[in-house]
Amino acid sequence: MTTALPEWFYPGPPGGWTADMLDHLPADAPRHVELIDGALIMMPPQTAFHMLVINLLIDKEHGIRPPSDLMVAREMTVTLGLRQRPEPDVMLVKKAALTSLLTTSFKPEDVHLVVEVVSPESVERDRTTKPSKYSDAGIKYLWRVEQEDERPVVYTFELEPAVRAYVPTGIHRGRLRTHIGFDVDVDLDLSTFIRG
Repeated sequence: MTTALPEWFYPGPPGGWTADMLDHLPADAPRHVELIDGALIMMPPQTAFHMLVINLLIDKEHGIRPPSDLMVAREMTVTLGLRQRPEPDVMLVKKAALTSLLTTSFKPEDVHLVVEVVSPESVERDRTTKPSKYSDAGIKYLWRVEQEDERPVVYTFELEPAVRAYVPTGIHRGRLRTHIGFDVDVDLDLSTFIRG
C-alpha cells in the first residue's frame, strides 16, 4: 500500500530544501523532520527502546547532569549549514543560546554534545552521515546509543581538532562513565523508566 505524499513535499523547491524552510512547513507536515543534504528526512514512529533511552538521558536525577551553563535539549535541530539541519535525539547546549522560547534550532558553536539513538532505519545516518557533519561543524562530543541484547550500549566520541574528526573514547555497557568537560555517570538500566 502506497501513501501519497502531500503536494508541498514533492518535488520540493528548486535546488532542494534549506534550513530556514523547516520553520515554515505546513501544519500537516510531520512533527519531526530533519534536513540532510537538502533532503527532508521524516522520522518514523519511535520504538520503546528509543523513547526509554531518551527519557533516561534527559532525566534530572538519573541522566546527564550538566553544569549550570549548559542545558539538556531534546527533539531540537542544530543548523549546520544552508542544507543541513539534523535533529539529534538529545543535545547539551549553552543556556545562553536559548534567547527566545520560539527558538527551533541551535548553532553548532552552542552545542556541547549530540546524542543519536540508533533506530533500524537510521543506522547509516547515525553511524556515518551525521557524525561526519557534526565533526565538520566542530561539535566537540558525540554519543551513539545502540540496542544490544535488549540493552543500551553507548559509543562515545570526542572531536580531534587537528583533523576535525571524531575519535572513540569508549564503549559503555551497563554504566556510562565518561568525561565531557565534566564527569558523567549514568546507570544504563532502562527498567527504572518502565512504569508499571
